[in-house]
Amino acid sequence: MSNPRSLDDRELRLIALYSQCELGMTPQKFYRKWGVTYEQMAEICSRSLSTTRGWFRRGRYYRRPTSNDLRHLALMDFLLEHFEEIPESLWQIPCFDVPKPELSSE
Repeated sequence: MSNPRSLDDRELRLIALYSQCELGMTPQKFYRKWGVTYEQMAEICSRSLSTTRGWFRRGRYYRRPTSNDLRHLALMDFLLEHFEEIPESLWQIPCFDVPKPELSSE
């Protein structure tokens, strides 16, 4: 980028707020809320099925989810809760190079 945009006070405050935000949702809470499979959770978090299963084990085979895993689940929860409210123009900005999918409940 040759001429990066400088940040104003509003944007600096937003960065400060974001950096203090501990956005996260546990796998157990996400699982109870959405009734997803371990395979779907693995896909959401870009993890192996073995790792995802480890989040639900007890004892020495338990695997603690990373902060990135918790963030992925929280973001997916947000998308599932607010999908209909997200305008097409915003849907395409972060990482979606395709039109907003139609998710009718028919």
